Amino acid sequence: MSTPILATKLFIPPSRPNLVYRPRLIERLNEGLHGKLILISAPAGFGKTTLVSSWIDNLQVNASGVDQIASHVAWLSLDERDNDLTRFLSYLIAALQTVAADIGKVMLNQLQSQHSPPVESLLTALLNDAATTAGNVILVLDDYHLIDAKPIDNALAFLLDYLPPQMHLVITTREDPPFPLARYRARGQMTEIRDGDLRFTPAEAARFLNQMMGLNLSAEAISTLETRTEGWIAGLQMAALSIQGRAENKHSDIGAFIETFTGDHHFILDYLVEEVLQQQPKQIRNFLLQTSVLERLSEPLCDAVIGVKQKPESSREPDASKKILETLKRGNLFVIPLDDTRQWYRYHHLFAEVLQTHLGEKHPEQLPILHQRASLWYEQNDLMADAIHHALAAKDFARTVELIEPIWQEMNRSHQGAMVLGWLNALPDELIRARAVLSVAYAWSLLNSGDLEAAESRLRDAEYCLGASAIVGEPSENVSSKAITTAPNSAYKESLQSLPGIIASAHAYLAQAQGDVQGSMAHARQALDLLPKDDYRERAIPAALLGLACWSSGDLEDAHRAFTDVMIGFQMVGKERDAIDIGHVVADIKFAQGYLQEARKIYQQLLRLATNLGDAQSQGTTNLYLGLVELCCQQDNLEAAREYLLQSKEMGRQFALPDGQYRLCIAEAYLREAEGDLDGTLDLLLQAEKVYYRSPLPDVRPVAALKARIWVRQGRLTEALSWAREQNLSVNDELSYLREFEYMTWARILIAHFRHNQSDSSIHQAAKLLNRLLQAAEAGERLGSVIEARMLQSLIHEAQGNYPAALMALEPALTLAETEGYVQLFVNEGAPMVALLREVSKQDTTSHYVHQLLAAFGQSSASGMPHGENPITQPLTQQQTVPVEPLIDPLSERELDVLRLLQTELSGPEIARELSVSLNTIRTHTKNIYSKLGVNSRRAAVRRAEGLGLL
Repeated sequence: MSTPILATKLFIPPSRPNLVYRPRLIERLNEGLHGKLILISAPAGFGKTTLVSSWIDNLQVNASGVDQIASHVAWLSLDERDNDLTRFLSYLIAALQTVAADIGKVMLNQLQSQHSPPVESLLTALLNDAATTAGNVILVLDDYHLIDAKPIDNALAFLLDYLPPQMHLVITTREDPPFPLARYRARGQMTEIRDGDLRFTPAEAARFLNQMMGLNLSAEAISTLETRTEGWIAGLQMAALSIQGRAENKHSDIGAFIETFTGDHHFILDYLVEEVLQQQPKQIRNFLLQTSVLERLSEPLCDAVIGVKQKPESSREPDASKKILETLKRGNLFVIPLDDTRQWYRYHHLFAEVLQTHLGEKHPEQLPILHQRASLWYEQNDLMADAIHHALAAKDFARTVELIEPIWQEMNRSHQGAMVLGWLNALPDELIRARAVLSVAYAWSLLNSGDLEAAESRLRDAEYCLGASAIVGEPSENVSSKAITTAPNSAYKESLQSLPGIIASAHAYLAQAQGDVQGSMAHARQALDLLPKDDYRERAIPAALLGLACWSSGDLEDAHRAFTDVMIGFQMVGKERDAIDIGHVVADIKFAQGYLQEARKIYQQLLRLATNLGDAQSQGTTNLYLGLVELCCQQDNLEAAREYLLQSKEMGRQFALPDGQYRLCIAEAYLREAEGDLDGTLDLLLQAEKVYYRSPLPDVRPVAALKARIWVRQGRLTEALSWAREQNLSVNDELSYLREFEYMTWARILIAHFRHNQSDSSIHQAAKLLNRLLQAAEAGERLGSVIEARMLQSLIHEAQGNYPAALMALEPALTLAETEGYVQLFVNEGAPMVALLREVSKQDTTSHYVHQLLAAFGQSSASGMPHGENPITQPLTQQQTVPVEPLIDPLSERELDVLRLLQTELSGPEIARELSVSLNTIRTHTKNIYSKLGVNSRRAAVRRAEGLGLL
């Protein structure tokens, strides 16, 4: 449920006709544009909003002298309902889009997504957008004192910390926000204007009283009023209005009034009632009081609240509210327009407070009626948050419940659970506990806020309401008949039918958060059994939870099936962007299973879908490209991997995914490893450790284990063994899929330890461990793990000098790997694998796949290593180069020029420019080079050329 945007909240209030121009403050505000924050903090009635709006008018008049910033002012008038973070951010983006239409589009899509990332990631994307905006952007947040939500304070503090230099934040407030103001002040990043600055000076008071208000007061009288009010603008305005009224009465003693006038806050409040409100005609007085419950005024809304529609047709006065609003505007009675067309207004805040206080004291019986009428009007105009606000203000809890129950699920899906939680907290607890739907709504809102214990209690309340059938998980049609017959209305009865499934989903979520994988799996399956097959939106939650639980337990096929259901469900309800966001998980699982070709197909299908949607560069596609980087590295297509990595980096900067930096480091580490840069790989893995983000997806390849594998390849066995000891691994451990990668890493370390020390214990442990890992992988149908385990078994035999057994173990690994195009898995094993592959090539000279693997090493299958030699497990590039045969078809001079540039970091287009030829010509030369060298990638071509001495 997206947040409906009220355009009136984005309107810059116009300057008042009786405005005193204040150049000293205008200059302060102009100077503030050299910093991040302009804070205008003062009590009510000091003209904070008026000052900012007049400053903006001044900028528009003098734009040429202030860097043309006049057209870049975004305004947001805040109210109490903006304390929900999602609503606040939605309005923040809407305000910024009034000056730059494309700013925050990505963030808005993510806010409305089923899988919204953390707020700092969203804000980073927004800041990246703002950084590309031409010219300065001034964002005004008016009445920030109405915000009482720590998440919003934290979000704004984050924005301020990383605000681009062309963006400036202006805050008007009655109290200082909880930002690190001392830090901003010390760094010269903040301009402050406070009540002492805002008070009228004697000269300003004179201009206001005599010129703007049309009075003819002496300097002494002006000085007296300025002293008594201490320059408080609201006090001076009240005095001026009173003097105007007394001037019409020849018998009134203005001098005596001035002498007795007191400008303190309480006096002004009393004065507004006695001298302003009580002097109005009865019709206008009633209108002011009745409409004071509204934060915004419009003719139809005011008609509804004052009861025009409730009157008989014959007694209605046409255009009643319209006429009164025009009268108030002409009389300057504290009415401020909120849009250019004068359709919406609001009262001056101080005046509104007085009206509300007076209404509550004199006519408290009217309050619930007025709020109920406002609630009904807002509901009829599909402004549900306002409708609920007024229903709560009326203490009409029955109506509040009827408004909340149909929308709470959509509110939670669109990350507005904090608002739902606020509504529910305002309801009587016994009412919530008596209604199953409300209890479930409360439970989910609490789950989303992280309060697991309270959520569990609310789920028990819901189950009690539904009866025993819901607790034991019977189908939804068997919900307690007592619960249905006592339900207040038909809509409530319909919602009751789906509650058992929603409750089961909540239990699955709760179990997952508590680390109970089996419990989460059981509850998720129960929810899927209970929920209607065509309720794709609601089924997405338990299906995703089931997928996570299955993945964590090693049942990757069921995990894949569950996430595929989520992806298809999103597509069925038109949520293609959500389908793309979840789709990378579907492909990642296939990759984790070892089915590279199927994973590639899914990645590419989703990229085509994103392109068709116009989202070729979006949050979802970033994860798809990252997956393709690793897949292309595994298949030795490093040119494509580099291109995907570049796109991932660009989008990562733009969209700032929560785990984006971590995944980027890991993906680039795989690429560096495939390029043979092991030191660079370790550097990237160390960086990944620093930016690690724990996502809901299982972490099946810990960075520490990745580092240990690189240490083994570098011959740094001491560090690798130290890692293994820290993990406290044992061959008799109960094997867990979540640690399978670590056990495979340990097997490599044990083999390397045997090569170095000829330790029979190490090799026997490795053999036993790999037998168990192979059985578990075969049982779980994890093809990649099966290939890896069989390959490592062959290396055990090779290390022992038993080549026949090594080749027998390697053969099924090669058979399985060939179908999926595995290359890097074998290349990473270095010289021992070269020796084995050469033996295979001697026995099967027609094996294209073995030739391809040897080419990836930069070796010819015909070149030999003395049979029976037992090389250590270091990369081939760190050992003596094995002789290779010369090329049958030599490279031309132009192909050699291209080949020399292929070993650089230049891209294809850059090589074309370097050689002054077309890109197509470069592609033709590259294709010929690959063919002549017997390779299929840029890296392999360079390695092969180095072995031949061509470089």
